[in-house]
Amino acid sequence: MSFSGVFPYLVSPIDQSGAVMEGVLTDLVDHLIDAGVHGLTPLGSTGEFAYLSQEQRRHVVDTVISANRSRVPVVAGVASTSTSDAVAQTEYMVEAGADGILAILEAYFPISDEGVEAYFTAIAKAAKGRPVVLYTNPQFQRSDLTLPVIERLSHVENIRYIKDASTNTGRLLSIIERTRGRMEVFAASAHIPVCVMMIGGVGWMAGPACIVPRQSIALYEAAKAGDWAKAMELQRLLWRVNEIFAKYSIAACIKTALELQGFPVGAPMAPQVPLGEAARAEIGAVLRDVGAL
Repeated sequence: MSFSGVFPYLVSPIDQSGAVMEGVLTDLVDHLIDAGVHGLTPLGSTGEFAYLSQEQRRHVVDTVISANRSRVPVVAGVASTSTSDAVAQTEYMVEAGADGILAILEAYFPISDEGVEAYFTAIAKAAKGRPVVLYTNPQFQRSDLTLPVIERLSHVENIRYIKDASTNTGRLLSIIERTRGRMEVFAASAHIPVCVMMIGGVGWMAGPACIVPRQSIALYEAAKAGDWAKAMELQRLLWRVNEIFAKYSIAACIKTALELQGFPVGAPMAPQVPLGEAARAEIGAVLRDVGAL
């Protein structure tokens, strides 16, 4: 199975009692698939994985897989500070029916390159042949994936993709050149997707695609077709969405936007706080400007 296109990072709708709101999450899955997304990614950063219990993480992924009904690939997030726990998470996701794994390293103490490489290699082995997407985001990670480690990991047969959120397009080009033919690159919402597609990317995995799926797909299709003028026209429009996310907490922002669109996904997980009325109004204005409300 190969991955390309627009993969929204799904929110995790959790009610005040801590229960996953299955109906809301199912409705969101149906809405995104109807809009034409190419895959779904529960438990990315927008899914607030760092704030969820093991039971909640499993429930979110189980709900997404059930709601998806094998229509598009589901790439489930796995994140931990320990290799043994990451392996256990991966084994659960594989058994639950995930089509791929988004692998994230949460580090409290700094980890050597050898430790980072061993962590992701263990996840890949536990994935039992399913494609693994490396996720590197130095803004939030104590230990990042260096270029030499990425190059070595690209030789692991099922580590076939990377989402790099370093905001460094030059680093992305280095990754593409060092791993050509072995590893494909997905853009993050912090990048301009058009530029990433232009240098050889295969799509993007990002939270904003949850609230602007049709617009994201139109941008992807224009870029894939090489219609860069149209792609940049769409990119300029959607950049307003990225600007609003840079201003407010991303999970709170996307959950607020989804609430405005009719999906009662609930508040961000505490100690994050819901956005106020002024922020809600600002987000609503941006959504209307891009045709998403």
